[in-house]
Amino acid sequence: MNPLLSAEQAVLGSVLLDPGQLAHLDWLSPDHFCRPIHQALFAALRKLRTENHPAVATGERVPLSWVTDAVAEASNHVRGLTAVYPHILISACPHPEHAPVYGRMVLEGAIHRSVTAQAIRLHQAARADALQGAVEGALHHADVLAGVLEDLAHRWGSDPRPVAPATPPPTTPVAPPPARADQVAEDEQFLLAVLVEQPKAMDEVVGWLRPGDFADPAHGQLYRCVGALHHRGEPIDRITVLWEAQRRGLLADGTLTAEQLTAVCDGVGAGSAEWLGEQIMRSSVARTAAASARAIRALAENETLAPGMLISHALHALGPLDEVRARWQAANGAPAPPPAPPTDGPPTAQVHAALARSTARPAARPSECPGPVSTPSAARPPWRAHG
Repeated sequence: MNPLLSAEQAVLGSVLLDPGQLAHLDWLSPDHFCRPIHQALFAALRKLRTENHPAVATGERVPLSWVTDAVAEASNHVRGLTAVYPHILISACPHPEHAPVYGRMVLEGAIHRSVTAQAIRLHQAARADALQGAVEGALHHADVLAGVLEDLAHRWGSDPRPVAPATPPPTTPVAPPPARADQVAEDEQFLLAVLVEQPKAMDEVVGWLRPGDFADPAHGQLYRCVGALHHRGEPIDRITVLWEAQRRGLLADGTLTAEQLTAVCDGVGAGSAEWLGEQIMRSSVARTAAASARAIRALAENETLAPGMLISHALHALGPLDEVRARWQAANGAPAPPPAPPTDGPPTAQVHAALARSTARPAARPSECPGPVSTPSAARPPWRAHG
């Protein structure tokens, strides 16, 4: 038995049995359902409620027209829906008054699916940017993913804040695509040659280029050596760089060989360090975006992770990309984005969603007019603290 499928059927069955349960499911939308038939049915039931169907107005015994009209409306948008299926949904609902809890399960499944889909899009955009030497696609999809996470947090009733997972998901370094790997390595080696040949050029990149931006770890360590000499105000040439590499143990542990260092230092040193640094930053942005996307997808595919914690961990996984983006903007002279304005508390809709899922409530009577509930932030239910 599929738990998510059972929850979707139970939600629809509860509404078919008791139309008043829709008043407690305002935070649930049709696209939160996995199956198209379930999406169409839930949308049809909400439409009938909006149009004041007699079944909603009476509050007494639910007429058969509530079921038949819902099937007729849903059939306009999806194929394969028969008159028998609503009865299967009704039999799948143990207790109609538990509809908010069933809806919470549906929303939880939707959050995992949505985060997975957005992570896949970010990864695809990052790989495309890596092939083209661009960053725009990856940064755009990262913004979209961050916005989706914030919206899902509000729907779930949690705070959209980054939290590091106790056990980080397994990750592997993301290498440039084979079609671009040689060009990236050439740019890195060329930049190091320029910095050794023209030590003053270090001033052009030291403010925003970091060793971790290099795809080749050996190149990153060599850049660290040059940076250390620059920081101490010591001369920079092939002898001092070789000595610094030895002091850091890079020759002893095999990270660098004297031949590799000689090949870099004896290379052509005429070039623009700033331009080369920007090319390396482009590759770094794309690789970091791909790594963040893979980490977020691994989190989303963990079905044991509660939605609140999934969202918080996913926001934390975007942190390295935010840091690289800030340095990329500094390299291009772009101003940093303004900080978000402070808020006095969670949005009313966020509190309403949290309260709606905290306990199962009885169906609304005809005299009750469902609407948003304005509740102070202190009234948030204790289950939020557990994700």
